[in-house]
Amino acid sequence: MKWYPWLNAPYRQILSRYQQGRGHHALLLHSQPGNGEASLCYALSRWLMCRQPDGSKSCGVCHSCRLMMAGNHPDFYQPEPEKGRQTLGVDSIRAIIDSVYGRARQGGVKVVWLPHAEQLTEQAANALLKTLEEPPEDTYFLLVCETPARLLPTLRSRCLYWPLPAPNEALGLRWLRQAGFDDSLSACTALRLCANAPLAAEALLQPARWQARLALCEALQDALTNGDFLALLPALYRDKDDDPLHWLLSLLTDALKWQQGAQEFLVNADRTSLVTALAARWPAGVLHAQWQQWLLCLRQCQEISGVNRELLLTHHLLNWKQGVAHTYASQ
Repeated sequence: MKWYPWLNAPYRQILSRYQQGRGHHALLLHSQPGNGEASLCYALSRWLMCRQPDGSKSCGVCHSCRLMMAGNHPDFYQPEPEKGRQTLGVDSIRAIIDSVYGRARQGGVKVVWLPHAEQLTEQAANALLKTLEEPPEDTYFLLVCETPARLLPTLRSRCLYWPLPAPNEALGLRWLRQAGFDDSLSACTALRLCANAPLAAEALLQPARWQARLALCEALQDALTNGDFLALLPALYRDKDDDPLHWLLSLLTDALKWQQGAQEFLVNADRTSLVTALAARWPAGVLHAQWQQWLLCLRQCQEISGVNRELLLTHHLLNWKQGVAHTYASQ
């Protein structure tokens, strides 16, 4: 298990409730990906399962700890979607429910970890809800969710809500530097693009991923010069990958910030020349209209099942210049 310094405080705060006998049977951890939320839940699970914990740490030597470290503890449940599916169905949840109402096989507690609670189908969420209303003895549920609003309100109300904020930028930069990323400007930009989630920033800074972002920036710079926005398509089109659209939206947002004199709040700190070019090219009303159109495109990619992403992006790129001209005409 990897551990991260920004997890120390929330781990101790959550754990203190269990140490005092006030721990909730269902914890809903609200965290964006890349905050180390998996490590936090695993550490809590280890402590709960441990038969002889040493203060805030699991002992690491009891039979339960050894089973957890081996990844085969019979009282630890982590359901996964079926192969080829993105949702967690009711059959998987019912199978776990049947197990947790029985006696713990190792004589201790039972822990159910749902690292992506949004994946629950409505039927699965309702089945879990009934269990959370009348939880089995010595059973704990750890749910992690990026967007709690996507969960049933009744399910949320049965859990102890616990937000896990990202560490501040200074701590994130220090951690990235220790991880071997010495370019502070790139590290700062990656953190801001990932809402300060250090592990997500580390993944973005990997050479292939970072080069994909730089390629989009270069393609946008060329499009501003020659007016050929369709040339952006190779940099934007990546199967089931929404990040390029997020990067484009962040650049348009930065251009609006630049026009308002809020340069210190730029996300793309390493591409100020591109941001200033965007800010100089169009007035705020046009930039905002562009931002709205690309946000619509992002939502369509995320919400329309089976959407032809390449065709959708082509449509928006072909309309970009026309839409700008239309916006000018209407002002």
